[in-house]
This record gives sequence, structure tokens and C-alpha cells, in this order.
Amino acid sequence: MNTFPLQILTPDGCAFDGEAEKLFCRTIEGDLCILARHCDYCSAVGMGEAHVLVDGKTRYAACMGGMLSVMGGKARLLATTWEWAEDIDKERAEASKARAEEALHQENLDKREMEMAEARLKRALVRESVAK
Repeated sequence: MNTFPLQILTPDGCAFDGEAEKLFCRTIEGDLCILARHCDYCSAVGMGEAHVLVDGKTRYAACMGGMLSVMGGKARLLATTWEWAEDIDKERAEASKARAEEALHQENLDKREMEMAEARLKRALVRESVAK
């Protein structure tokens, strides 16, 4: 399978820099798969499961926001958060999910508190799904 240069960068540093066969991630426009010779493209990244195919092996990750660009055959994903499946602390993700669910069941939440609790729950669910 053909490859393309891929960089995955986060505020904490470089999560991946090398040749990839495929990048799959969720953008704000929907799920997207980047392959070699993809046309130039730019989009904001959504929240969801991502995976990268390298040397015939797929690595899964939780991706939370950012920007994806493909220019001149090179792909660069600037992720707000990128966590490889093997790096996700399952107990921490489960505890985060429980806290978010508890917050959502509280009475008298204002709109902002409700939105924040829903976002925390969504992040926890993505991490939990990827970690399995």
C-alpha cells in the first residue's frame, strides 16, 4: 500500500511523525479517511476515535479537536488532545465518566454547566471506547 508523510502534533509535543498508509479521524464535517495522493484539504477536527495504519498495523487513539491539513501530499494533524489507546488510563476514564454522569443528574444546572458536563461525558466515552 502507498504511504504519505503524516505528523500528529499536540500541545505536549509530537505524537507521530512518519510514513502512514491511512489516517482515519472525525472532522466537523464527518468521518474522514486520508490515503496517499489525497487532494489538498483542510478541516477542523471533531471529537472521536481515530486510527493510523502503519506497516499494516492499526493504532487507535482518542482525538479531541484540532485542525487537519493535507497539502502537497503531506498530512498534518494538530490535535488539542491525542491519546494512543495504550496510553489511556481506563480507571481514570471510567471515573471521569462517572463524575460527568453525576454532574448531569444534578438539579438546577445552568446552560453552561450542562454543556460542560455533556462535553466531559463525551470525552470520557471516547476514551473508554478507544481503550477497549
